[in-house]
Amino acid sequence: MKLLLVSALILCSSVVSAQGKYFTRDGHVKFFSATSVEDIEARNHKLTCVLDAASGQFEFAALMKSFEFKKPLMEEHFNENFVESNKYPKGTFKGSVQGLDGIDMANIPSGTNVVAAGKLEIHGVVKELELAATIESRDGGYAIHSTFKIVPEDYNIEIPNTVRDNIAKVVDVTVEAQLKAFNR
Repeated sequence: MKLLLVSALILCSSVVSAQGKYFTRDGHVKFFSATSVEDIEARNHKLTCVLDAASGQFEFAALMKSFEFKKPLMEEHFNENFVESNKYPKGTFKGSVQGLDGIDMANIPSGTNVVAAGKLEIHGVVKELELAATIESRDGGYAIHSTFKIVPEDYNIEIPNTVRDNIAKVVDVTVEAQLKAFNR
């Protein structure tokens, strides 16, 4: 818990410092792997997200140990063998939301399509990525949704031969966050 709080404070201190900043510590990220052997899904309800509505700067961070699986053994293998959570405790995205020019940020209609371009870091590997997303004004803040794909191999996540057929080569990732105005 302390690590989550410290990570959130570090993330916020670099981005959230004035008006026009929006933030949450309880965003959602899930991943889904489908194979003929089994489906694997994990959810994390402690995603930290920050949006600077003026500049479009957007960041999110998730602690790897906060992913919850249906089977405890899957969670153990995920943390110890695949993402090595003790060595690489979080995944992050840092970039900016493109396509906000000319949009009335106070009244973004539901389903407005944007692209978040930046760098995704998982397992110590950083990759440039463009995430298709939707954004809308909601309850004095913003709701953001994105679904994208990652290839675990691209992030040096090694899948042992014994379970290689159980895990998809391409994993679906969904990020959802309801951001509220940041008030000091």
